[in-house]
Amino acid sequence: MAYRSHVERFWQNAKFVADPATIHSFAKVGNEDKKVIITEDLIQRVLDFLDEAGDHTGYPKRMVKGCFYMMGYTGYVNETNFSKANISRPYKFFKHSVIHIHAVGHRKGGYDVAVDYVMCMIVTLTLYLPYNFSKLNFKQMKTNLVQKRF
Repeated sequence: MAYRSHVERFWQNAKFVADPATIHSFAKVGNEDKKVIITEDLIQRVLDFLDEAGDHTGYPKRMVKGCFYMMGYTGYVNETNFSKANISRPYKFFKHSVIHIHAVGHRKGGYDVAVDYVMCMIVTLTLYLPYNFSKLNFKQMKTNLVQKRF
């Protein structure tokens, strides 16, 4: 079980190392500080993602917009972020069941806005396309660290 204090301690001590791309921190195990090294491969293994290193983390905007239209999207398509309220009911349920924005997103924001990478995840799962969830999660952890979101 991870307590809030564990998460805060991890982020307070975390440092990004560029070569090789890793995040280093410490975790207290008993009375001892243990070094923790997070990599994209570790995320893939621990979270049991079936992605591969060469899988995409994004798709062309035209393809994403087209897929949203096929899902019955009724909003303005040239907005940067799509409103999830404008997705047809079956896909809205799918979105809430599988990809809740605050469960996979690293940014704070409204509950009704789907940012680009969330839109790509919805399209990926709808069209059964490969997607590198491990890389995305590592990238978001790096962003949290660099921008001091914690």
